[in-house]
Amino acid sequence: MRIGLISQWYPPENTFVPGQLAGELARRGHEVRVLTTFPSLPLGRTYPGWRQRWNHHDTDGPVAVRRVPAYPSHDRSGLRRAVSYLSFAATSALAAPRHLRDVDALYVYHPPPTSYAAAGLLRLLRGVPAVLHVQDLWPESVTQSGMAPAGLAGRALDAVLTGAMRRIYHSCAGIAVIAPAMAEQVVERGVDPGSVRTVFNWTDEALFRPVPCTDAARTAIGHRGRVTVMFAGNLGLLQGVDVAIRAAAAAPDAVDLVFVGTGLGAEQARKLADALGAANVRFLGRRPAAEMAALYAAADYQLVMLRDLPWLRGTVPSKLQAALACGVPVLMSADGDAARLVGAAGAGLVCPPDDWRALADQFVAAAGVPAEQRLAMGRRGRQLYLDRMSMRVGVDQIEDMLSKAAARGRGRRPA
Repeated sequence: MRIGLISQWYPPENTFVPGQLAGELARRGHEVRVLTTFPSLPLGRTYPGWRQRWNHHDTDGPVAVRRVPAYPSHDRSGLRRAVSYLSFAATSALAAPRHLRDVDALYVYHPPPTSYAAAGLLRLLRGVPAVLHVQDLWPESVTQSGMAPAGLAGRALDAVLTGAMRRIYHSCAGIAVIAPAMAEQVVERGVDPGSVRTVFNWTDEALFRPVPCTDAARTAIGHRGRVTVMFAGNLGLLQGVDVAIRAAAAAPDAVDLVFVGTGLGAEQARKLADALGAANVRFLGRRPAAEMAALYAAADYQLVMLRDLPWLRGTVPSKLQAALACGVPVLMSADGDAARLVGAAGAGLVCPPDDWRALADQFVAAAGVPAEQRLAMGRRGRQLYLDRMSMRVGVDQIEDMLSKAAARGRGRRPA
């Protein structure tokens, strides 16, 4: 097939799914063309060495990449983020008719859903079918994130986004979602169940894999002999970082809690740890991706958390796949699909979200698990990843969706 891939995020940014999908589809013999913008995540500034310009073409191995200008923003301002999303919608739509002029099918990575603008235009002009890969449910991820306006303006925004998402869903040839509960939520919005498929995200398997525990890595995370729980990734507004800090402060003799990463909630998290006098909570900041597998191996558990919000029950956060791929046991403070996956596989311990007392009890219980049982949890988690979440499994599914969309689309193309 000739496949067009549209994503506002693309390597060298750490949103690796679009880039790895493009590369693997090309290795399987497909012609792949990418339409994206210039790298700016996570700080919302164009990377050093890159200059935004209109006629930028390059290659990513066998993949042809066209980058178009867009306003970079990734801060707390909902307005600036909206401008960023809408600017890419506009410039990608202008570039799509030429760069993606004869593709058989399109893959669109969402969020943001405004990335679908170019696909929608090609559907209208040439009948090109598109598969939408949904990572977050909109409008909920906007209206319930703390960044949306309140009152009448917030309700108006919700209504506009709800209507826009319904139109996008109904115009897609296929919709890939990252969890079973998310599939149910999309179907509840009037989408044909036959067009929706659960495709678990994979992780960057070159980086996240089982490696031996080293003294250097244990020193890097400040291992003090107690059971060490690591939270690696985005310290954002939906992860419940404050719950973890309160739980660790309540169990100072059981565990050390180590945060690796940064995000919008990082400063507030540090202040809370200081206010609680939680000497067993440490913040390492961001670390190079190449070091993460070793840091995972040096910790005894990986902590995965989500807030207790209905729409998050259909979310499987990427840090779960990373932990499972590394073969380390998981402590899960969440509800919904992610918690069920860990519990059913016996890959770790699970407790309800947004309950620091329950999580403190879980920390104490985790500290009492013998080392050989922790290793067994990690092995079961690794097998869960290989069977249901690996890149091979995910690309197989998306390739099948694109193939079916292309076959249907050929019969509907205007003459």
